[in-house]
Amino acid sequence: MLSHDQIWEALDRLAERHELTPSGLARRAGLDPTSFNKSKRLSADGRLRWPSTESIAKVLDATGASMEEFLAFMRRDADLSKQLAAPQESAFPQQGGSIPLLGFARAGAGGFFDDGGFPAGQGWDVVEFPAAPAQKAGVYALEVQGESMMPLYRDGDVLIVEPGAQVRRNDRVVVRTNEGEVMAKVLLRQSTRSIELMSLNPEHPNRTLELSDVDWIARIIWASQ
Repeated sequence: MLSHDQIWEALDRLAERHELTPSGLARRAGLDPTSFNKSKRLSADGRLRWPSTESIAKVLDATGASMEEFLAFMRRDADLSKQLAAPQESAFPQQGGSIPLLGFARAGAGGFFDDGGFPAGQGWDVVEFPAAPAQKAGVYALEVQGESMMPLYRDGDVLIVEPGAQVRRNDRVVVRTNEGEVMAKVLLRQSTRSIELMSLNPEHPNRTLELSDVDWIARIIWASQ
């Protein structure tokens, strides 16, 4: 069951993703600019105020976000994380000091990720995580193969990826398209309809993708070099 704090936190994260304040998000959705202010989340007598379903629908339409993406912003809650995590999580060891590992070339094939970009299915190896995974549910590793990410990442480097994490401009990210193409890039810009990505290797062109063509995007949080 979703809580009052989770709903409002998801709206705050959605605003941050689009580099907006809560007021800016409300304004973009055609609502009163004060609709999402923190002062409006409790009534004068202390009762909880919830955003209406109509308001949420307008926000999703204005930002181009889906309901699944909106729910993903609430993944840090432990119970919801378990609900939205990979349905075949029993295929992996409990994350204490090890995480799932997959070669980059295989990441484009089907069956390795769920709809949220979390690891799923069989065929993953295991690698020791260099730092405590703590509460980062679903963290996994991708092994670089080839020279297409030089000079930043070399063949054999391991990238630690956190699906569901908020991504911002200039973050290093892994993106998977609906056609199964997987790439590591730098996020230059994200609008309600598209993302602009800078290639790590100057010999490869930058990319602009329609959000409708993106299966998932995950932030790179660590790399072995």
